[in-house]
Amino acid sequence: MAARLYPVDIGTQRVELPVVSLSPELALALLITVDMGVGFMERAGAELAARLVECDVDIVATVATMGIPVAVEVTRHLGLDQYVVLHKTPKIHLADAVKESVRSITTDVDQRLLFDRARVKDVAGRRVAIVDDVISTGASTGAALRLLRRVDAEIVAIGTLVTEGSLWRESLGTDADLVRALGSIPVFHPDDQGELVEDWVG
Repeated sequence: MAARLYPVDIGTQRVELPVVSLSPELALALLITVDMGVGFMERAGAELAARLVECDVDIVATVATMGIPVAVEVTRHLGLDQYVVLHKTPKIHLADAVKESVRSITTDVDQRLLFDRARVKDVAGRRVAIVDDVISTGASTGAALRLLRRVDAEIVAIGTLVTEGSLWRESLGTDADLVRALGSIPVFHPDDQGELVEDWVG
């Protein structure tokens, strides 16, 4: 059986995202940035950078893995060279990392964001834009905010390709005002007949 596809405008680009069930009660339109192609990401990065340029960003930060293609293109189109990555997977250079707990909608276990202490100097006292592929519950974004502020970064913007539902607004509180998105998508729940219906709250 072919997967249901959900059409969405991400900036000036229309794409169709596969709708994938996470549980009997919840399905998501899945945006996989590493599968979107170089041309799509270049254009999306340019359009997101245009929404961040007024924030006078010094450096871009993102959460691995799906946020990395976003960070590369936004950094390039802001005329910057360096970006920093908050990792979820332990690596040899992260043995003494700055850590923050996080649980995202697409994982069923608690995780930690890990930030290389060698990169703290690149964000401390600087104007940082956090960018990511999707903001859904706001859990990953909130953890990134807490971690970066602990190392004295000044968060001036949060950029994303799409927001999902609206739970992230409550989760982020006043920081929700920092969000700039190229598009929005719902989550999906089955109705009484088992058909998936859009839920813009989440």
